[in-house]
Amino acid sequence: MKTFLVGGAVRDKLLGYPSSEKDWVIVGANPKTMEEQGFIPVGKDFPVFLHPQTREEYALARTERKTGHGYAGFTFYCAEDITLEEDLRRRDLTINAIAEDEQGNIIDPYNGRRDLEQKILRHVSPAFAEDPVRILRIARFAARYHHLGFRVAQETLALMHAMVVSGEANHLVAERVWKETQRALGERSPDIFIHVLRDCGALACVLPELDRLFSVPIHQDMNNASQKDNNAGSHALVSLQQASRLSPEAIARFATLLHPLNEHSGAADDSLHKSSAIHHLCERIAAPKDYRELALIVAEFHARSHNARELEPDVLLNLLVRTDAFRRPQRFDNFLLCCEAIARSDNTTLADYPQANYVREILRACQSIDLKAITAKGLTGKAFGDELDQQRLAKIHDMRSQIKD
Repeated sequence: MKTFLVGGAVRDKLLGYPSSEKDWVIVGANPKTMEEQGFIPVGKDFPVFLHPQTREEYALARTERKTGHGYAGFTFYCAEDITLEEDLRRRDLTINAIAEDEQGNIIDPYNGRRDLEQKILRHVSPAFAEDPVRILRIARFAARYHHLGFRVAQETLALMHAMVVSGEANHLVAERVWKETQRALGERSPDIFIHVLRDCGALACVLPELDRLFSVPIHQDMNNASQKDNNAGSHALVSLQQASRLSPEAIARFATLLHPLNEHSGAADDSLHKSSAIHHLCERIAAPKDYRELALIVAEFHARSHNARELEPDVLLNLLVRTDAFRRPQRFDNFLLCCEAIARSDNTTLADYPQANYVREILRACQSIDLKAITAKGLTGKAFGDELDQQRLAKIHDMRSQIKD
């Protein structure tokens, strides 16, 4: 029985890149042996165990055989005679097929260290094509390591494209698509995730609403030197880049990325129909409710935020109410951050976004209203709401006057 550290922990250690998770592989053992030593079985599809003290995951060395489509279409074989090299061969990338033994020696049967040095994301074997989730994983790794100069090997990109053409990518399940997308949005360069999916043709399969944006021409701001293509898809990616500079939160980056779907979905003027593209995308990839809600309000109201200083009191109050700013201040802050990212994508030389502070001052003024005093007047129900609205409008009017003066 031998223990090896494998995968991301070894890869990032060799890169000098921060890593928090450790994965272990056991060679020469069986489930009974593991349990006798106190390991806790947790694997459903194949033997995975938690260490009795560290609670880190230890998996028995295994091989796999394709039996159907998609991520779940495999059978696994675990036995004491499975070698480390056999286990590593089933992994996606050469840089993830490196192991370290208990003495610190590196085992690298598929030249992963060479690809780390050359900054290449390359598949280990043709078996890569059997699991469509790997398309998303490679795009995510490209987003993580882009700033270090990593690129996807041409032969790997070609294999990913072949998986799309063969229809294997159509068997991606929503939960896996969302898991990889959410993780990619949290990476250093999330726009690269979209670029790689588009380069191999998978974007049209996974996020068709976004893919269609690249064929929608838009007017290009001549001051925006970073926007190379005059289409809505490129604009969305520049917005995503700006959001990534402003916030590490995947939810804000997601909402910013989707904002052009409102304007360029090809639907009617009615906001319910215009936002259907966002609804459909979120439902298909199982995006959580809070992600969907923020994306919808950013798509519908970002233009009002840009023009906040010119809005009349009733329109400003409507903005606060429709975005639920009074009850959900954290989401409203994310909304304003997304609006700033969009504004910066229209003009990458923008020094600041004063509209955000202006709207926050308006909100604070409205929040200063004494609700108990309204209740003391004996007002309830609609009468209470009408009185509150009138006082809010008065506060907004006073704030606008003060700021203009």
